[in-house]
Amino acid sequence: MLLAVLAVLLFGLWKRAGNRGGQQYAEPFRIAGDLYFVGANDVSAFLITGPEGHVLIDGGYPGTAPMIIASINALGFDIRDVKVLLNSEHHFDHAGGLAELQRASGAALWASEASADAIARGGDHADLPLPVRALMWARILSYPPPRVDHRFRDGDTVRVGPVALRAHVTAGHTRGCTSWSFAVREGERELQVVSACSLVVLGVGRYAEQGADFERTFRELRAIPADIWVTSHGRLWGRYRKFVARDSVADPVEAFIDPAGYRAYVDSGEARFRRGVVQ
Repeated sequence: MLLAVLAVLLFGLWKRAGNRGGQQYAEPFRIAGDLYFVGANDVSAFLITGPEGHVLIDGGYPGTAPMIIASINALGFDIRDVKVLLNSEHHFDHAGGLAELQRASGAALWASEASADAIARGGDHADLPLPVRALMWARILSYPPPRVDHRFRDGDTVRVGPVALRAHVTAGHTRGCTSWSFAVREGERELQVVSACSLVVLGVGRYAEQGADFERTFRELRAIPADIWVTSHGRLWGRYRKFVARDSVADPVEAFIDPAGYRAYVDSGEARFRRGVVQ
């Protein structure tokens, strides 16, 4: 009996930890203009604010949605002013919190045509191997399904008043993996921002045209101008390093201007792809 109780307790602890992927709250901060970091210590989320409503990119894990909401509040904004939810990909760690964020904000969710059905099913995807799908059916690797309100195609622009983000379907990591480009104004400067999707080749969810998709993605990302770049995992774009570096420069925004880092991100992703590195 004691072992059974212990097993239940341990499973509960594991489930709660998995629900947030081991993520911890991270201090939110302004990057440049109206762009803010509101994610967890590694899994990123970004807020772009505007006079007619805000845009939120990525939802994190199911258990990190409250952290995102708390970060938005800490910056002096209101989750109810978020009018559009965007997403980089349909995986558990980036789409898992979308349903809770949608419930709290009332925002419309936009998803790429290749990601929308998977997101609306809570992550279940026909391309995944049967054992992985079984875990999703058991609600272990799935997440609360949000309502997908709009579907976009490559090159479409999503607008909330003057806030405009262009969708780049940079497939490979997943079929619908989406990068976003937009401009922010910092004083007299207009800075070009890219939120780049993952360039990791996964061992699950592989598909026939994946190689051709990656080839196109590398070309597409290199063609997008980037003064500032971010991606869905903080360790990849230097979240903490750049956050700390703000204190050592006269203009904190300079800590985030990193076109060389963006090029290196794309180059390293292509190099891993050419070497056949799979995760």
